[in-house]
Amino acid sequence: MTAAATPVAARRRARTTRGPGGPRPWLYLLPALAVLVPLFGYPIYMLGLLSVFDYRQAQVSGGQPTTFVGFGNYATLFGDARFWSVLLQTVGFAAALVVATLAVGAALAVLMTRVGTVPRAALSLAALGAWAAPAMTGSTVWMFLFDADLGLVNQVLGMEGFNWFFDRWVAFGVVGATVVWHSFPFVMVTLYAGIQAVPGSVLEAAALDGASAWQSFRRVIVPMLRPLITIVVIQSVIWDFKIFTQIYVMTNGGGIAGQNTVLNVYAYQTAFGSSEYGLGSAIGVVMTSILLVVTMFYIRALHRTGERL
Repeated sequence: MTAAATPVAARRRARTTRGPGGPRPWLYLLPALAVLVPLFGYPIYMLGLLSVFDYRQAQVSGGQPTTFVGFGNYATLFGDARFWSVLLQTVGFAAALVVATLAVGAALAVLMTRVGTVPRAALSLAALGAWAAPAMTGSTVWMFLFDADLGLVNQVLGMEGFNWFFDRWVAFGVVGATVVWHSFPFVMVTLYAGIQAVPGSVLEAAALDGASAWQSFRRVIVPMLRPLITIVVIQSVIWDFKIFTQIYVMTNGGGIAGQNTVLNVYAYQTAFGSSEYGLGSAIGVVMTSILLVVTMFYIRALHRTGERL
């Protein structure tokens, strides 16, 4: 009995410690969690804590005591028509940036598979240069390119004196082009690596079945790249929704009368411009919650299709 029971018990222990539902795989995440939890958990905790207090310059300097207001900051925020206008504008701008970044990155990834070694290397170096450029540097360069008096774009187009940042939508277009210029290399490199990993036999089989190049891309390559596309879309949503530097630098803090203000700039102006740190923290909590919900829904939709990240 003892000899027969021992292998059974051993197998049960093996399933418990090394099976798909066992705790052992999570042990590999502990080093990363040990670093990420303090770096991200504590700031998020403080952000949520400040959002439920009336915390202004008087409280920072110690002139007045800190007052607990509960959801008062959120009630003030949700009752402000300016907040809803900025939120809607941010969502629309971020959605346009995600679509543009994905389109440019995917097109260039496909182009890299069709050109020779030298053009591919040149394109890769140019893209990595744009990716490596700090947001502040890139924004300043683009701002000078579109300067009304000395900008190279106006000189080439013969539009001396035209102010690209006067109109709301034109300004959003220029800022959007800068953001896409910064973001498309990540999409391009990721999708290019995915396309290179597609087995050639699969594409040959599709060609033998009469599929054109476009049909092979749409019906063979894109479904196989769906997990990678999901990753780059989620990353782009997070990056573009919390955009700050390009808007703040190129439109001088949000444009004329704040017409180009996005949610991150609005939070900065509320917290540090108006010294309403509690209200600014509430905006930060709302932004974080929106990004978490978007990410959760996207991952849930991905698992419903049977794909795995």
